[in-house]
Amino acid sequence: MQLRSDFSKRAVVRPQDYQWVPSPAGGVERMMLDRIGDEVARATTIVRFAPGSNFDAHTHGGGEEFFVLDGVFSDETGDFPAGSYVRNPIGTSHTPRTEHGCTIFVKLHQFDDADRDQKHIDANSAAFEAGEAPGVSVLPLHHTDGEEVILIRFEPGAGLGGQGHPGGTEILVLEGSLQDECDNYPKGSWLRLPPGFPHAPSSENGCLIYRKTGHLAKAT
Repeated sequence: MQLRSDFSKRAVVRPQDYQWVPSPAGGVERMMLDRIGDEVARATTIVRFAPGSNFDAHTHGGGEEFFVLDGVFSDETGDFPAGSYVRNPIGTSHTPRTEHGCTIFVKLHQFDDADRDQKHIDANSAAFEAGEAPGVSVLPLHHTDGEEVILIRFEPGAGLGGQGHPGGTEILVLEGSLQDECDNYPKGSWLRLPPGFPHAPSSENGCLIYRKTGHLAKAT
């Protein structure tokens, strides 16, 4: 399968564009954002677990990174409520499950071989830092050579100057609504910008976003 696999092009998916498809596991549905491959794939996906559902035990051949959007995701290592950021590097394994249901944003097979940092960050209790512009605060989640993952909170009316990340940009709007030169992106919108694409994000009413930069340089 090839879905939004041309990383040299801008891609946008809003909640009204969601098309949920069943996974091999009962009670688990997927909204595929980009994908190269079949069941084992380089993939970016929103995954929705019904109450009591689970996936069979599996190993992350290319690594797994996810952010819990709602509910509580569980595996052998613990329970991860909404706002949890988890990285499981290449070679790790687990058996995902949920008692009451959950939704996660997950990226698979996108780890650098040298990136072995396994972590869990609860964004609900972590302290945000002052950002590079008034009304903007950030929570660093992960950083390695050529890649950065952060949460950015925009107060109403706040914005960032023109940016053009040389390694590309990927954004998921977690709360509120984000704007830029091109359009408006409500909660649940996913945006992928190719390396060097100009971008000046702002928020009229305030928002919280997940932003990953640098990782598209090797994909283009």
